Amino acid sequence: MDFLNGINALTLIFVSLLIFAIAYRFYGIFMANKVLRLNNKNITPAHEFADGQDYVSTNRNVLFGHHFAAIAAAGPLVGPVLAAQFGYLPGTLWILIGCVLAGGVHDMIVLFASIRHKGESLASIAYKEIGKTTGTITGIAVLFILILTLAGLSLACISAMHEASWSLFTVIITMPIAILMGLIMRYRKDSVTLASIIGGLLLIVGIIGGHNLMQYEQISNLFHWNINTISIAIAVYGFLASVLPMWLLLVPRDYLSTYLKIGTILMLAVGIVFVQPTLQMPAITDFVFGGGPIIGGPVLPFIFIVIACGAISGFHAVIATGTTPKMLANEREILFVGYGAMLVEGFVALMALIAACTLMPGDYFAINTPIAAYESFITQHPELITVDLDHFIEKIGVDLHGRTGGAVSLAVGMAHIFDNIPFMDDVMAYWYNFAIMFEAVFILTAIDAGTRVGRFFLQEMLGNVMPQFKDKNWIPGILISSFLFTFAWGYLVYTGNVSSIWPLFGISNQLLAACGLIVCTTMLIRMDRGKYALCTAIPGIFMAVITFWAGYEQVFNTYLPNMQYLLAGLAVFAMVLMLIVFVGAFVKWYKLLRIPANYTDFYNEKVKEIVDR
Repeated sequence: MDFLNGINALTLIFVSLLIFAIAYRFYGIFMANKVLRLNNKNITPAHEFADGQDYVSTNRNVLFGHHFAAIAAAGPLVGPVLAAQFGYLPGTLWILIGCVLAGGVHDMIVLFASIRHKGESLASIAYKEIGKTTGTITGIAVLFILILTLAGLSLACISAMHEASWSLFTVIITMPIAILMGLIMRYRKDSVTLASIIGGLLLIVGIIGGHNLMQYEQISNLFHWNINTISIAIAVYGFLASVLPMWLLLVPRDYLSTYLKIGTILMLAVGIVFVQPTLQMPAITDFVFGGGPIIGGPVLPFIFIVIACGAISGFHAVIATGTTPKMLANEREILFVGYGAMLVEGFVALMALIAACTLMPGDYFAINTPIAAYESFITQHPELITVDLDHFIEKIGVDLHGRTGGAVSLAVGMAHIFDNIPFMDDVMAYWYNFAIMFEAVFILTAIDAGTRVGRFFLQEMLGNVMPQFKDKNWIPGILISSFLFTFAWGYLVYTGNVSSIWPLFGISNQLLAACGLIVCTTMLIRMDRGKYALCTAIPGIFMAVITFWAGYEQVFNTYLPNMQYLLAGLAVFAMVLMLIVFVGAFVKWYKLLRIPANYTDFYNEKVKEIVDR
């Protein structure tokens, strides 16, 4: 194993790009042609139910930008950074393998299932494919997990923007720029390129100009918001993004943010090419068996939970059955939008892991270990003393000790790489603040899409009680559902209560990923796809088993011994809900596998049963 220590980061990037390219060319196309049998002649919900509000046929590049921006939140940035505690090798292997064989497959099958079910939610798909009870429980579980997710993401965003004037200013200006882009693309034919150029240029001007403007104290104070103000502002933005037409704010803003996201990651890749840093973190650390200061449990099963969005994520199912299927113009584009966006996110996760692992291990642990626990930790591990941390603190001008959560160590790692590029000397503070702003933009694009999807979910559920809510164009229903859902996660953010249940996000998120795979495998079996259904069933069952294992470990080895009964109760509640869904799906599999395909469905395909679209 020693030969893997001290590996060049450039080698890791080259290998990952090669693997992702081969995966898209072969396994992605196999999934599209053999497993899903995508057909560009099939009408998509964007055309069939076009309403100019939610169902809007969208250019595939713009839709890719929206989808990628919506699914790529804090997970691919923070998760790999925290998992660096185990060494760079476990995280790298899970990102590469999980992304290709699980995450990309998950995103494709869930998007496909929603397209074939009028662009409706995962709960609606479960309701029709498995049964009423399973569908209802799936809806409750998804809402529960989504509220936790959005509240947690919002707190991460607040942490990044709190008293960071430049970051806040940049995030705010993306909104009017996005509206301008939306208007251009809406009312000027074939104007995606024009809108992209205008939006990109305005974004660059805003970033550079914002940095210069913040040098003036009076202007800087205008954007020096406290936590409560930012909490309210984020909730208001989430509400607006969930009720305004897709084309006006949400889609163009996510598309615009994609330029910043992918652009920054490409800049980081170029920086690594120039600097060619060595990975200072060993391939495997002593903490793989547990006892680490950041993640207390062992690498198995917790590596699969800590690194969520960069390998596979249930939150993607929310987007892939929410906004994206209502805008997909062509069924064949599921490969590009679903599988392609997941591979890009996997690359982002790997870049985050590399940035963290280029720091000296002592510096990494000093940043990510709580101050109260650091003294005891360093006494037990004197070999992990800080090396460059005081230098970083001096150049950045911020105390970096005990800045837990992964975001700060990622920003320091990125700034460290950028600072070593030729002609970039003495601008580390600039790069650090840029990285913090980049992380905030990354997170916010998931909050807006997630809030809109939550509104869809709530409308569907309320529609079972009051049918008028199922009318997607009924304005009171849109406003009421949006307000209730936004208030639910906004209240948790404002009161700060969600900080106590953030550890549940990883478990809940991966349970939802397993749910997406298992529910949609039911659809493949019904459509008589035979052995091809194993492509989704195997990763689905694997994720279910590994996440229940992690949940058990968390409840009995962490929550209950520390008398964290609320956390234990919420974890058990999430696992019980999902267990009921899984059992319902497995019973349905057994029934379907025993009958022949004697029916022809709406798409003129032979199936075992006919279900309502």
